[in-house]
Amino acid sequence: MTYKPRYADASMESMYRIFTVPEAPGSTLGNIDQKLSQNLAGFLQDHIVAVEKDLRELQKDFSESEIPEKPIFVSDQADFLLDKVVAQSVHTASPSFIGHMTSALPYFMLPLSRIMIALNQNLVKIETSKAFTPMERQVLGMIHRLIYNQNDDFYNQWMHEPGYSLGSFCSGGTIANITALWVARNQRFNKRKGFAGIQREGIYGALKHYGYEGAAILVSERGHYSLGKAADVLGIGRDFLVCIKADNENKIDLVELRKKIKELQKNKIAIIGMVGIAGSSETGSVDPLDQMADIAEEVDCHFHVDAAWGGPTLFSKKYAHILKGVERADSVTIDAHKQMYVPMGAGMVIFRDPNLVSSIEHHAEYIIRKGSKDLGAHTLEGSRPGIAMLLHSGLRIIGRSGYEILIEQGIEKAKDFAVMIENDPHFELITKPELNILTYRYMPDFVREKLATASPREVDQIQDVLNRLTKRIQKAQRAHGKSFVSRTTLTPVEYDRRRTVVFRVVLANPLTSREILQDVLEEQKQLVISQSCHQCMQELYALCNVSPLRVNVG
Repeated sequence: MTYKPRYADASMESMYRIFTVPEAPGSTLGNIDQKLSQNLAGFLQDHIVAVEKDLRELQKDFSESEIPEKPIFVSDQADFLLDKVVAQSVHTASPSFIGHMTSALPYFMLPLSRIMIALNQNLVKIETSKAFTPMERQVLGMIHRLIYNQNDDFYNQWMHEPGYSLGSFCSGGTIANITALWVARNQRFNKRKGFAGIQREGIYGALKHYGYEGAAILVSERGHYSLGKAADVLGIGRDFLVCIKADNENKIDLVELRKKIKELQKNKIAIIGMVGIAGSSETGSVDPLDQMADIAEEVDCHFHVDAAWGGPTLFSKKYAHILKGVERADSVTIDAHKQMYVPMGAGMVIFRDPNLVSSIEHHAEYIIRKGSKDLGAHTLEGSRPGIAMLLHSGLRIIGRSGYEILIEQGIEKAKDFAVMIENDPHFELITKPELNILTYRYMPDFVREKLATASPREVDQIQDVLNRLTKRIQKAQRAHGKSFVSRTTLTPVEYDRRRTVVFRVVLANPLTSREILQDVLEEQKQLVISQSCHQCMQELYALCNVSPLRVNVG
């Protein structure tokens, strides 16, 4: 559709109108609002186009760099957004969208989000947030209790205490991880006689005073990329984010961890912190948190757990044991916009000791004054929306038992899907689900049989073709728009650490059924015999010395 927007003259009267007079019920925006309120799923299904459109084509609709001189009518802009933005957005709420950590939202989040936006509170300061500040502190207390389970006296004392905080809300796991490691760094190089603290003298002054050649953070190779950003921002350098290889279950190798610690200590490198992963982004694996806590105590360093994905597993009595040891962490990251079903932009870092945040405390005379209850004193971000209201609502409307059901159905669905993959002769399960993430790839029987007797060179050749084939299947499936799985690259022990491209599936959407999962596999088998995968299949036939007429590939 080609738009010829209607322009209006800007005047004080028209400016006043857009701040005070809502759109009429029969207008484009009014109709959108009504449809969203009545049937969110139906609206998304009707308006988001399934088939992928080339990004270069989309860019043409957003090529103008000049700000329009005159205002256009709201309905014209709403029409433009429907056709050019909504229609070309990703249907993340679809039950067949199982490739990333984004899911459907409970229906009540939409009207509650409107209240949050209308109030437009700023959580940096109690003067711009009022009731939102104690509500956010309460939510932090609830999540703190989920992790650390202190008694009533603890929360009565610390939840609303000025100058202390049980955690920080932020826009997501990246800021949460940076905040946790910022605290770890400042605690490690805190002020003492003759040294004003790293907050004042910087990383160079800290290393010089303490007699170190550098500083490091330790994490599994499965650690999230945000940790690299943290090492960069905190001034220790990405080379000093020390990645320890993972074992055959994609968990940190504790033997290698201890070896690296000794090496760092010998080279006079200060260990700022150690990061355990509770639900890695690629495989959903959980590190041995209890043993890591033991090592962190021996080394006397900050122990942080990145549970952005897996933290809500604690709601489940059946599966909470998988995160054993998380309660010993000094800090924990959890993203509410993942498995707590809150809209995007709701991350948290929770601190075991409410005094830890004092090492990053900042004040200003006009705002967040010393001794106030202002949340901005202990957050990396300044102005923030009151998104804690949405998590507060989720915790009350869904409740602990409701979250328990949602978490358990995801884990059990992943286990069922793993069995489906293992029972299908056309696929190979690469990583079994510990939580609700798994990986697999297309692997027909004739290739499996060849790999069993192949030379290392032949394995390399077959792996190369399988990697290209996996990419083509994934891209074709995404372009068709019927379903979506993502892909990543792993280094499985059973393939001698060769780079292996795999499909990655995340099962958090409660609307995803067994039938949908079966359809995903069937679609992939049909794509294998399509033109897009023809060349790769011909190469596999040749490498495995088989005739395409004698094998079943789909």
